[in-house]
Amino acid sequence: MRTLPIPVARALRKLGHDIKDARRRRRLPMAVVIQRASISEPTLIRIERGDPKVGIASYAMVLFVLGMVDRLADLVDPKNDPVGLQLEEENLPQRIRTAKKQKPAKGK
Repeated sequence: MRTLPIPVARALRKLGHDIKDARRRRRLPMAVVIQRASISEPTLIRIERGDPKVGIASYAMVLFVLGMVDRLADLVDPKNDPVGLQLEEENLPQRIRTAKKQKPAKGK
């Protein structure tokens, strides 16, 4: 696997740390999360470290167990994408013309 850009590695480490903190705030032992998420203990440990080799489905299952999967679904929602909204706004037409009426065909 190629080396991750530093911001990506940091974001994954932060995600893993935040997942671990959320689990601990909920007083959920690792064994409970492992069972409910249907993952192995090494996988949960890797998730909590922000390992990029763990599949997104495993991250999603842990977030589901923590009651936070809805936040994953909203990650790239247009309302959370100011750059995309700005680009879209810049490409809006200046004016909108009505379609010309079709002339009826002769002989009908």
